[in-house]
Amino acid sequence: MEYYFLLLLIEPITMHIQKVIIENFKCFKGLFKLPLNQGINILVGNNEAGKSTILEAIHLALTGLLHGRYLKNELTQYIFNSEVITTYITELEAKGKNALLPHILIEVVMAGDDIAEFEGNGNRERAKQAGVSLKIQFNDKYQDEYEKLVQAGGIKTLPVEYYEVHWSSFARDESITPRTIPIKSALIDSASNRYQNGSDIYVSRIIKEFLDDEEIVKISQSHRQMKEYFMAQSAIQTINEKIRKAAKITEKQIELSVELSSKNAWESSLMTYLDDVPFHYIGKGEQCIIKTKLALGHNKAKQANMILLEEPENHLSYSKLNQLIDDIQTEQSEKQLLISTHSSFVANKLGLEHLILLNNQKAARLNDLNPKTQDFFRKLAGYDTLRLILCKKAILVEGDSDELVVQRAFREKHNGKLPIEKGIDVISVGTSFLRFLEIAEKVGKPVVVITDNDGDITALEKKYEDYLGPNEKANIKIYYDKTVDTRRGTSDAKPFNFNTLEPRIVASNNLAKMNTVLGTSYTDIEDLHRYMKANKTDCALKVFNSNEEIELPDYILEAIQ
Repeated sequence: MEYYFLLLLIEPITMHIQKVIIENFKCFKGLFKLPLNQGINILVGNNEAGKSTILEAIHLALTGLLHGRYLKNELTQYIFNSEVITTYITELEAKGKNALLPHILIEVVMAGDDIAEFEGNGNRERAKQAGVSLKIQFNDKYQDEYEKLVQAGGIKTLPVEYYEVHWSSFARDESITPRTIPIKSALIDSASNRYQNGSDIYVSRIIKEFLDDEEIVKISQSHRQMKEYFMAQSAIQTINEKIRKAAKITEKQIELSVELSSKNAWESSLMTYLDDVPFHYIGKGEQCIIKTKLALGHNKAKQANMILLEEPENHLSYSKLNQLIDDIQTEQSEKQLLISTHSSFVANKLGLEHLILLNNQKAARLNDLNPKTQDFFRKLAGYDTLRLILCKKAILVEGDSDELVVQRAFREKHNGKLPIEKGIDVISVGTSFLRFLEIAEKVGKPVVVITDNDGDITALEKKYEDYLGPNEKANIKIYYDKTVDTRRGTSDAKPFNFNTLEPRIVASNNLAKMNTVLGTSYTDIEDLHRYMKANKTDCALKVFNSNEEIELPDYILEAIQ
């Protein structure tokens, strides 16, 4: 797998999308520009950040298709940004016919070989580039009719009936078609459920891509023979004769038959089966894998330079998702890949250096992470990196017991509210604080670290020297106990000090109080410490749930202010 990943990084992709420009399309108000890597691009962001919209926009500009249908036949105001439409309606009331009619623009800037015929300055930036442009705008030939409509008043929606879809190359060639555009795209939405007459259209469409013209003709002919066989059955003839005699509403012949109204009628009437089970009855996870792998393998995807993959993690177990990501890495090494995801596993496995964080119509990248950090998260892909990247603020702790204690401290200081209720995520990161801090530094995420001093403040301050003193970062704060308890446990088998979380809680209270909280009856502080050390999570849970007033270490209280 590592070999294929390295191949993906070093093997040049001769033709690729260099940048996409989106204006007023769906959630994007005004202008949005997104440069893309030649290989893998991973889109992450909170809901409504625009991940799916970017995939749809690229596919629309390259194919003219939106949700599997040609946009020119399905034009609606709902693909326009809602705020832009609201502004237009408001201006219409104030300015009448002089109100600025909104438009949608999607431009795909291409780079590579064999694209000279698409090169020109017929783009928004008026720069000499290669690419294609899709613009949805008011058609001036309807100006007189539009002005009469405005004078009549009552316009409350965008008059899309006066709009046209204008598709051209940057060389101002308006005769381009999906066939002539050199970059092909395959949009794979593994979670999509589109059924018609019981058959999954998505799967049927992909399977059709596998077939050549001769095979499609043979299927159509075989499907037509179904009608002849069906109509020849004596039972059907008897039923149709009965219908004809009973029906008095028309002089024309009424009968039951097989649907053959179009040459491709077989697409909607045939059913896809797996082991004699209709496709839409199998598990969602299996559907996801089949749809994705079929799409990656079908003819259009084999030709495609750009694979657009929507949330591949849907409905998949850990092992199945791991297998699918490996397949994507190995099978698509010569293609440009744009993936949207909410999965830390997907992001880590494919490489955080390829990540694009979408937030308020701005894009941030992690492409200059330390190579060792990139490799760390790729090999240990289970870390919740996206929790850090997507939260409002993060508190990093070492383990589950620390997390529970911090939650308790926060709740007491914030009128019973837990951190997550205020947009703050408490994340257990093991000993990998510095890896997460590197990510936080790159994306400017506010982060607090709460850590033990383990009896050696000098070593701790050396570890975090890039974030303390003169190197302190505005968005990163490190909290730890600045005093050392010199006591040590007397056990020969497992000596310990009193500078970790459990004994600091005991030191902040007393033996009797902790026995009450934990439901224990120890008479020696060392014995209590050993118990807490051996049952860290259980003890932390009791601290979290206890109604007793508990004094917690000062450095924790300071961190959660």
